[in-house]
Amino acid sequence: MDRVILHSDLNNFYASVECLYNPELRGKPVAVGGDVEARHGIILAKNYHAKKYGVITGEAIWQARRKCRDLVVVPPDFKRYIKFSQMARDIYADYTDQIESFGLDECWLDVTGSTHLFGDGVKVADEIRRRIKFEMGITASVGVSFNKIFAKLGSDIKKPDATTEITQDNFKAVVWKLPVQELLYVGRATHKKLGRYGIKTIGDLANTELKYLEYWLGKWGYMLWTFANGYDTSPVSNIGAKSLIKSIGNSTTTPRDLMNNEDVKITIYVLSESVAERLRSHGFVCSTVQIYVRDNKLYSFERQGKLKIPTSNSGAIAKKAMELFIESYDWAKPVRSIGVRACNLALAGDTQMSFLPEHIKEDKQDNLERAIDDIRRRFGHFAVQRGMMLNDSRLSNLNPKDDHVIFPVSYF
Repeated sequence: MDRVILHSDLNNFYASVECLYNPELRGKPVAVGGDVEARHGIILAKNYHAKKYGVITGEAIWQARRKCRDLVVVPPDFKRYIKFSQMARDIYADYTDQIESFGLDECWLDVTGSTHLFGDGVKVADEIRRRIKFEMGITASVGVSFNKIFAKLGSDIKKPDATTEITQDNFKAVVWKLPVQELLYVGRATHKKLGRYGIKTIGDLANTELKYLEYWLGKWGYMLWTFANGYDTSPVSNIGAKSLIKSIGNSTTTPRDLMNNEDVKITIYVLSESVAERLRSHGFVCSTVQIYVRDNKLYSFERQGKLKIPTSNSGAIAKKAMELFIESYDWAKPVRSIGVRACNLALAGDTQMSFLPEHIKEDKQDNLERAIDDIRRRFGHFAVQRGMMLNDSRLSNLNPKDDHVIFPVSYF
């Protein structure tokens, strides 16, 4: 028996939620974007009216406004988007417990075991779309297929508010004619490489001899070949499955270019404090610190280094981050963006106890920072600050837009 896999994609999710809360935006070209003055001026999402003008996700706001003079740009409200994402998951959970997130706006569902209760995949997909529209006020497109890859393709084929079924019988007619870049995990570099060998469509990929794909792309060639031929057997994760956090990091585009090490130090400490607080809240310590640096000409690099003692203390993280920066940057250009990431995580209770002076000092610092966490929770983040933050209020008050905890794709 074939599996019955759905892929639900909330249409123009961020922009749709904003239009729902502000009816005056309906019918207008709308985009959700960053703060232009704080130099986060990137289009994060757009509605269909903006899309008609050629506005695309990821371009600068000034570029989008060249295409669409009347474009309305609103700031993102991620708390609101998370709330709506959870509302959609609550709907999905009425049909299956096998739900796997692919971002805030997309989910796979395995409803194989539910069809005897709710009907076939198309019927379940139509019911989910109806409920999302009625209960949430936005729309979704749903793909129905016998594997995750084709279900994802199905949700992309027809938008908005549509169900598309791809079966064992019709997938060659429906899927193989699509451009190869429509296949999940065919990125820009892979698309370019496949194009050099005359592979333009998913059908071209499916019918290319496997030995050539493996020669050109290695193991990834085999993976894409199986996807194109409908051989994907990857499971949909269970909603209750637990996954380990891979890393915790913050990055930001600063309000002004960073001109010297002191500017970088302030920014790194701001980011490190947030990273460390999140480590402690999740009960982790890190053994490796990674930095990301981008100059004002948009050249970027990453560096990482190991810590002597696993830690969740901001001072130790910031110190290692500064060491990595000083070793790697020659100040040929000012710095525009910077990030700090804690990697190689372990549970705090699993690290070996020691009475060595450096370990005792680490424990005292940890207790101090936890006390600061409590103060900030009660009286606000700026109730306690490092003295260096007074040197530049713009940098020390920056609000990292890309504040995030990284989970495997299957975790929400």
